[in-house]
Amino acid sequence: MKFSYDVIVVGAGHAGCEAAAAAAGLGSRTLLITLDMNRIAQMSCNPAVGGIAKGQIVREIDALGGYMGMLTDRTAIQFRMLNRSKGPAMWSPRAQSDRAKFSAAWRHLLEHLPNLFLWQDMVTGLLIDSGAVCGVRTAMNVEFRAKSVVLTNGTFLNGLLHIGSVQLSGGRMAEPAVSGLTGQLVSLGFRAGRMKTGTPVRIDGRSVRFEELTEQPGENDFRKFSYLDTVSRTLTQRSCWMLYTNEACHAVLREGLPESPLYNGQIQSIGPRYCPSIETKIVTFADRTQHQLFLEPEGEDTQEYYLNGFSSSLPLSVQLRALQQMPAFRDIQIYRPGYAIEYDFFDPTQLFHTLETKCVRHLFFAGQMNGTTGYEEAAGQGLIAGINAHLHCHADGAGEPSFVLGRDEAYIGVLIDDLVTKGVDEPYRMFTSRAEYRILLRQDDADMRLTEKSYRLGLADAHRHGLLQEKRQTLDALVAFIESYSVKPSQVNDALIRSGTAPLAHGCKLIDLLVRPQITLQCLSEQLPALSAEMDKAPLSRRDEILEAVEIAIKYSGYIRRERQIADKINRLENISIRGKFDYDTVPSLSTEARQKLNRINPETIAQASRIPGISPSDINILLVLLGR
Repeated sequence: MKFSYDVIVVGAGHAGCEAAAAAAGLGSRTLLITLDMNRIAQMSCNPAVGGIAKGQIVREIDALGGYMGMLTDRTAIQFRMLNRSKGPAMWSPRAQSDRAKFSAAWRHLLEHLPNLFLWQDMVTGLLIDSGAVCGVRTAMNVEFRAKSVVLTNGTFLNGLLHIGSVQLSGGRMAEPAVSGLTGQLVSLGFRAGRMKTGTPVRIDGRSVRFEELTEQPGENDFRKFSYLDTVSRTLTQRSCWMLYTNEACHAVLREGLPESPLYNGQIQSIGPRYCPSIETKIVTFADRTQHQLFLEPEGEDTQEYYLNGFSSSLPLSVQLRALQQMPAFRDIQIYRPGYAIEYDFFDPTQLFHTLETKCVRHLFFAGQMNGTTGYEEAAGQGLIAGINAHLHCHADGAGEPSFVLGRDEAYIGVLIDDLVTKGVDEPYRMFTSRAEYRILLRQDDADMRLTEKSYRLGLADAHRHGLLQEKRQTLDALVAFIESYSVKPSQVNDALIRSGTAPLAHGCKLIDLLVRPQITLQCLSEQLPALSAEMDKAPLSRRDEILEAVEIAIKYSGYIRRERQIADKINRLENISIRGKFDYDTVPSLSTEARQKLNRINPETIAQASRIPGISPSDINILLVLLGR
């Protein structure tokens, strides 16, 4: 039997869910194929969304009309804004989610989206015609035809689990691995490799002595992920708990190292540098007497806990004995041990910025098979791949349209540009340090940066666009008032002194006070009825969010303006297209390394070429001279 669709998405993890929802939301008849309908958007590792730089990605997904942020708000059992002691460019939202409810919420959403259909099966091969993908074949020997295919296979491609000497084939615990696809893709010219990741032990909370732990409650303010005017955090809120390993724990771990797949040669692939296993920590940081751990609840009403910071592939007996050395865990009971998993990935320099592959037309890759790690990185890629898969289906023949975000527009743009330009030699994780325009890419203004783009595309709906316009108008009006309103010393000096800042000797504009780091709109509004009245014009449900955005815009206006100027200067190089204009092998003045890498990456623009590792400024100048610039 044969069935036809516009877009087929393979895999219903975080990348696949966003890809399928985006393609269907834009109007493509979309099929989402998954191995298990009961594990849609499964949180394979920790039951949390967001974190440093990752939270910014989730807000960008929401601003573009994706769903991760909204469903996280709906199923959150704790919310915190990280890095509050630093500037707003570093603020990063993070939420603990109810693992089961998050997955159920995604399934409910997908089952009720127009244009979206689901099929439970394993994809075993691609259908190729004249260098372009035209469908997939499944284990049930069903052929599905499509104009575009998005692969989001995560850790399932030849996945292999390790617990000491025990090896199990699988993409996750108790889920089968996918075989056959990697071999076909390699035969089509793709370069594949192996990566490794891991997950910690799951603990029965009834066996934990919580009196030995430090409690970390969540925050209960206005902040959330979604920019929509939705109610969030309706579930019972739960605390996380902090503890530390000790020397006795480390002694057990060191004794078990000869049985560790990471150190006895059983695992050959490379793991994530920034989320190392506990055995890697005690080797790399041998002088450390303790390592911080976080005990995180898996849901609103479950006893299952995730031990963040204790990823391991050591034998079960070693993991248990090491845990029992910590006072809070001396009577520990577990649901399952930690394990490592090896899986296939594909060099992401084989992709365009649309995430379409260079080897096979209309085939897109998203998520961990591109060498990334993390739900948020996967979801951001999935959203962009789903959008572009839809656009390719409905091209009018006058050149295929595409949707690409720049490095100065979104962390998602930084992520994808890093992947396709630089490639990966270890699992890629997003950090604020990877973005050169952090002040422009704050979590508070993702809607101001991206929603208009998505609305023009047709993904963000009229309601979301209306909320953006309302926010922008309110913000602009309040900033204009602050810039023009004059204050006298007698009106504000008491508030200034209470805030620990110098009183006024003469009158000034209100904006000159608000740029002081100690001063907030709230403290000034208590002294200035006119300001209070202006602030009250903000919609009640979003008042705090808008007022915070106003303060950030004013206090950091100079930094924002300067960074925008730098970005605009660099963007001039983004507009100089070079794809197809050079035969790099015939340019002897380029270094040998430059010729090799320019041939392999085949960059779109001069700016992208400048970001390729090994391409020097002199190489770029040579290309500019040849272009007559």
